[in-house]
Amino acid sequence: MSIESISKFTGAAAELWAAIPADIKKKLISNVLCGKCRHEVTISNFTGAVKSGDLLLVGSCSECHGDVARLVEGK
Repeated sequence: MSIESISKFTGAAAELWAAIPADIKKKLISNVLCGKCRHEVTISNFTGAVKSGDLLLVGSCSECHGDVARLVEGK
């Protein structure tokens, strides 16, 4: 998924994601810990939602295709 694609985001999540600069987005999605691979991977096919004021990205590990998530803390 492109870092600019927000079709699988809730409305609130899309707003938070849009406010993040492109270079930071790239770092966020390429620095996700995979419990199965046991190292940092890139999250793919991810969706976005807001949970308790934070942006939660949920998707797949780009290597093993297992479930991974990235929490981006809100202000």
